[in-house]
Amino acid sequence: MTSMSRARVARRIAAGAAYGGGGIGLVGAAAVGVVLAEVRMARTAVGNGNSGGRVPTADGHYGDGSDSGEPPLRLAVLGDSTAAGQGVHRAAQTPGALLASGLAAVAERPVELRNVARPGAQSDDLDRQVALLLGSTAPVPDVCVIMIGANDVTRRMPPTRSVRHLSAAVRRLRTAGAEVVVGTCPDLGTIEPVRQPLRWLARRASRQLAAAQTIGTVEQGGRTVSLGDLLGPEFAANPRELFGPDSYHPSAEGYATAAMAVLPTVCAALGLWPAEEERPDVTRREGFLPVARAAAEAAAEPGTEVTAAMPTGPRGPWALLKRRRRQRVEPPGLPAGPLAEETRSRATTTNQDG
Repeated sequence: MTSMSRARVARRIAAGAAYGGGGIGLVGAAAVGVVLAEVRMARTAVGNGNSGGRVPTADGHYGDGSDSGEPPLRLAVLGDSTAAGQGVHRAAQTPGALLASGLAAVAERPVELRNVARPGAQSDDLDRQVALLLGSTAPVPDVCVIMIGANDVTRRMPPTRSVRHLSAAVRRLRTAGAEVVVGTCPDLGTIEPVRQPLRWLARRASRQLAAAQTIGTVEQGGRTVSLGDLLGPEFAANPRELFGPDSYHPSAEGYATAAMAVLPTVCAALGLWPAEEERPDVTRREGFLPVARAAAEAAAEPGTEVTAAMPTGPRGPWALLKRRRRQRVEPPGLPAGPLAEETRSRATTTNQDG
């Protein structure tokens, strides 16, 4: 499927979500049904490497703060088992903890993390998760990171419905004053026990949903980062290293790789990334595109960011496609580990170079 074809499919799904349409709209109900059965068998075959399906609790305070006396930044994480951190045993290895420690290092401020993600969640659970955040006495988060979509594909939620729920969640959070970064649907074609040609079908369905999620998110004022195969060719080349013991959820190294891709966008959303990094770099093939085309290209390239740009054009809203630099790191042993140090170093170096 060409980039333009992917863009048309994504635009159709997003339009259906906005105007109340339905239908499977991905690779066909029968094909997705086969993928669903295969993925379920794969998950049953590999079991669960995280005893009892429990997820480490990572909520709390990250970073030592600074002499400025500024209050902590508030980070919230929403979504499914990937957002929750299922598959690892230590709280410091979950994506929320990785992002919080990295953000604290870059901002030189403490960060308060709250994770309301739920293993097994589909996009229709985001309404409940948003209510938990906005209905509490705690202040509205400064930034929210959402990772959702895999269960929507495997459980055959119509993509229009999936995108509708995600768009509504982004809209509510943005209206409340929070910045929003969405890690789009991961590439289910990388699940090791799933065989060809079902891997191809799973990959296609995942990418189509990811592109449609990007359109819905950007139109509501959020930003997206393509999670793809979490994130880059490492998963295909080193599945034993980057998948956890259950061969389904990411390992600690996989979560660290994903967090390194998402963190620069979180920092940029809060105005913490060097201003010169926000301009498109033609040497990295960055630039302004119609939002549907940007979404399709991002879905095919893990780690790519899409954010709103010019409000409209001949083919609808436009977006900025960015390929932010990231570096591989080892999973930290403590909340303020190498992930935070590498990211802070990158931000400082870029600022000096400018």
